[in-house]
Amino acid sequence: MDYRYKIQNEEVNKLFEAILKLETIEECYRFFDDLCTINEIEAFGQRLLVAKMLHAKYTYQEIEKETGISAATISKISKSYLYGPGGYKMIIERLNEEQE
Repeated sequence: MDYRYKIQNEEVNKLFEAILKLETIEECYRFFDDLCTINEIEAFGQRLLVAKMLHAKYTYQEIEKETGISAATISKISKSYLYGPGGYKMIIERLNEEQE
């Protein structure tokens, strides 16, 4: 599929190329600690967790109760999960394959 990404530009391409150069979780921690605030990194982790729970057919109420994440945030992630370019589903499936 050919998507026109809202954020696509040369600087973002270079950022993603840099991320693809990371080889270990330790390298990810070092790079992202420099790049992002702790709150931003934690928010990324929470968004992935919510997407995984949506993938596993949890309800909004179950997700909110288990994570403390607001229904509004869950709704936004759900919209991306269901109608976005498929990034959440792609990475969740890859992570699940590694666990098998």
